Amino acid sequence: MAGQTLRSPQEAEQIRAQWIAQAQAVRERMAMPGRTDPAELAAGTGLAFLERIMRGELPGIPMGEHMGLVPVEAEPGRIVFQGIPDSRFYNPIGSVHGGYLATLLDSAVGCAVHTTLAQGMGYTTLELKVNYLRGLTDQVGPVRGEGRVVSVSRQIGVAEGSVVDAAGRLYAHATTTCLIFPLPAGRTG
Repeated sequence: MAGQTLRSPQEAEQIRAQWIAQAQAVRERMAMPGRTDPAELAAGTGLAFLERIMRGELPGIPMGEHMGLVPVEAEPGRIVFQGIPDSRFYNPIGSVHGGYLATLLDSAVGCAVHTTLAQGMGYTTLELKVNYLRGLTDQVGPVRGEGRVVSVSRQIGVAEGSVVDAAGRLYAHATTTCLIFPLPAGRTG
């Protein structure tokens, strides 16, 4: 999504329909939201963990369910979450609250780092910086938050992300720094 290119209304409508179909297909595969046994987190790579969620082999993401966010693409160093903002997320001044965009971006940039983790490794967010670039309303339709790794070392992961609509309009940009650490051996729920 870097280097945003605005699309014609016809192209945007085609992209919007593709996005909605792709998200629906993932939702149909995903299991009900719930807590994953920590041993499952430690049992494979970060990317494998996220792929298992997307295939419905592990519980779905509770926060994602609450906010209507679904992971639609994942590969090493990159992940895309999609959501459709609606009036439930409005602030008193008539637009989607910035917390919706921040949550979408936090999920995308953190999970981008997660896709790079080796088996037995975990992460936590140390900081998140969000730049809001335009107002978001319930008229926009689906938006996508794409997270991309900038750098991952033994202990630190840095990623950036952006939120765009099907027309290619940029709504927000974020960066994160994550702490990477070994998960405790034998950790159980």
